[in-house]
Amino acid sequence: MGSNVDPLVVGGVIGEVVDLFVPTTMMDVNFGTKHVNNGCDIKPSLAADPPFVKIGGRPCHLFTLVMTDPDAPSPSEPSMRECLHWLVINIPGGTSPIQGDEVISYVGPKPPLGIHRYTLVLFQQKSRLSTASIELPAKTRETRAEFNTRNFADQNDLGMPVAAAYFNSHKEPNRRRH
Repeated sequence: MGSNVDPLVVGGVIGEVVDLFVPTTMMDVNFGTKHVNNGCDIKPSLAADPPFVKIGGRPCHLFTLVMTDPDAPSPSEPSMRECLHWLVINIPGGTSPIQGDEVISYVGPKPPLGIHRYTLVLFQQKSRLSTASIELPAKTRETRAEFNTRNFADQNDLGMPVAAAYFNSHKEPNRRRH
């Protein structure tokens, strides 16, 4: 890897959301024509609909995709860390989340204060998961808040991530009509 520092480390995704891992699966994330490079800025209006996510791997392998905001409600006081924005299980390798089972439907970024990070973390499942057996904190089921990617991976036997990406987003100024 040389002197290139992983942007996931620089952005605090590794450390605050997941532990250091070796990416083993390709994951390509796009909002419309905008490709998500780690640390890039995506306007909330552009991310109102789910991103198109292309996942590598073989069709016999199943994956779980978790999207969270570790900076809710504000980066300086992330008391709701992490806010769960999307959860899809049983995604066959070589496809996209559309082919999986949505446990928590997508909701786009709505950062009230400051610049928020939005993380997409991919796990390879050991076997098919049942949506009914997915362990989620009661608070997360009610409000999407206080989700923990690490705990979720442990409780559902997902192991270490196989891919991750993140982007930044901040509140767009209100457009005033003259």
